[in-house]
Amino acid sequence: MRMISSFKGQAIIVFFLCYLLSCKSNDETTLPGNNTNSDTTKVVSEIKTVLFAKGTNNYSCFRIPAIVKTTKGTLLAFAEGRKNDCGDNGDIDMVLKRSTDNGKTWGNLQVIWSDGTNTCGNPAPVVDQSTGRIYLLMSWNLGSDDIGPIDAGTSADTRRAYVTHSDDDGLTWSTPVEITSSVKKPEWGWYATGPCHGIQLTAKGAYAGRLVIPCDNIELSSAGGNGHSHVIYSDDHGATWKLGGITPDASVSPNESSVAELSNGNLMLNMRCKNNNYRRIISKSLDGGSSWNGLSTDYALVDPSCQGSLLAADISGVHTLFFSNAASSSRTNMTIKMSKDDGTSWAKSYQVCSGPSAYSDIAMISDQMIAILFETGNSSPYEGITFETIQLKDFL
Repeated sequence: MRMISSFKGQAIIVFFLCYLLSCKSNDETTLPGNNTNSDTTKVVSEIKTVLFAKGTNNYSCFRIPAIVKTTKGTLLAFAEGRKNDCGDNGDIDMVLKRSTDNGKTWGNLQVIWSDGTNTCGNPAPVVDQSTGRIYLLMSWNLGSDDIGPIDAGTSADTRRAYVTHSDDDGLTWSTPVEITSSVKKPEWGWYATGPCHGIQLTAKGAYAGRLVIPCDNIELSSAGGNGHSHVIYSDDHGATWKLGGITPDASVSPNESSVAELSNGNLMLNMRCKNNNYRRIISKSLDGGSSWNGLSTDYALVDPSCQGSLLAADISGVHTLFFSNAASSSRTNMTIKMSKDDGTSWAKSYQVCSGPSAYSDIAMISDQMIAILFETGNSSPYEGITFETIQLKDFL
């Protein structure tokens, strides 16, 4: 780790304290060890920890969180380590931190993929529950290219898709393998995996065990320049990846998306879009993500055109959906909402942070607690990435 001056170290500590005070939730903000709940056999203490702080570990900025819990119970928190600034292009590495005690403590920062001054980003992890292997889908481009020239077809290279995997709970990772030709159409310019967790289908039938990753793309200008969300999938435990369904109707420009399995085995895709009056867009699939129905607006989910995360869980035998995003017309008010009717309504919610906040991802700690990894700060949402756990009894 880079050595920092005493003054800079004090400044980082002050940021942590100011952040923790400014981002109070419905209940009083708690730090590790400060929770008074004595029922430790059922839930872990509520935790709030800044995992990736701007200006640390030789990175100027950290963005784009994703989180999963492995079959052995390890939490894996992914992010982009941006070397020179907070911009979306340039020298960006894929980084990781691990926790083996439900987020109470975290290991040192690991660099999963660094490719010189090029961009390695958009983490989209998924756990194969039958093998325990963790797959991480990622996107790559030359550090000198950015989205404008890529979509215009004038960039030196293009956006590409890669996959790596770990068989030891994230301690080590295989060399990334390119899968672009299998999952990206020639007429697409921009391409993005996730960013957020993927899923494995649990319902019995033809698609049981399928690994599904939410993605998005933008057509080359010469092909229309329209934006879409889509998924990629694997039916052979990650040996090969294929392009799944692409959302219809590009008029609202859907892009970054998150996917979840519904109670009947169908899938829901929840999408960010540019032209929909600050509301999220959804689509459903009846065939395991091979195709998607028409788009519809979820008027209960306010959104500033920012990434969000959708998660399905079994809570005491009840199929439950959770959705996290900056629930505002600006990038503020990080909130998790809960639905027990497949997203028809969102009856309960929890305000994680009223202040600046942007991208997020969520994972279940237990059937009584959820975890969120999200971008936040005092004056900007890009000052750090924070991990927090919330008890479901605190949803109102």
